[in-house]
Amino acid sequence: MVREAEAFAHRMARRRSVRDFATDALPDGVIEAAIRAASTAPSGANVQPWRFVVLTDAARKRRLREAAESEEREFYQRRASPEWLGAIASLGTDWRKPFLETAPAVIVVFEVHQGPHSPKPYYVKESVGIAVGLLISALHLAGLVTLTHTPSPMRFLNRVCERPAEERPYLVMPVGYPAPGARVPDVDRKPLDEVMVRW
Repeated sequence: MVREAEAFAHRMARRRSVRDFATDALPDGVIEAAIRAASTAPSGANVQPWRFVVLTDAARKRRLREAAESEEREFYQRRASPEWLGAIASLGTDWRKPFLETAPAVIVVFEVHQGPHSPKPYYVKESVGIAVGLLISALHLAGLVTLTHTPSPMRFLNRVCERPAEERPYLVMPVGYPAPGARVPDVDRKPLDEVMVRW
């Protein structure tokens, strides 16, 4: 058991968020398998309040990028606090989001709230968050790279993805291979004794 847990921890420690994607197509079935894994997540009352919308169509990805950049430009220029801009400065990110168009697939994750065809969910954010964690892990273990992107605000995603009002955007995840020469931030992980308490 320890060997399995250590091997998993070692593989996940190599995961990094990537913003430079190659345009190479993904193997058939890999996205579906990763979403099946994500869908095994525990959820409040087993309602499974998530929807994974996979965009691979070039025109739809272009619409997604244009809409996201419009919101992000406003955010970076007017709404973001100096503190936030300082916190992300080392990542080199700004309002430009070319990865939404260059990545071969973009998964838009929605929280599913009560609606005409969906029951009342419980612990929605917690449930969807766990599912996204499994999705990231599954894609990483398959040899793909991802980025968790959260434009602000996100309601435009309902229009781009043609989803009903009871589905609320949670995050956007480009998926693919890293572009040749892709660079990632040199980040450190906190040591175990800073993140774990044992009594």
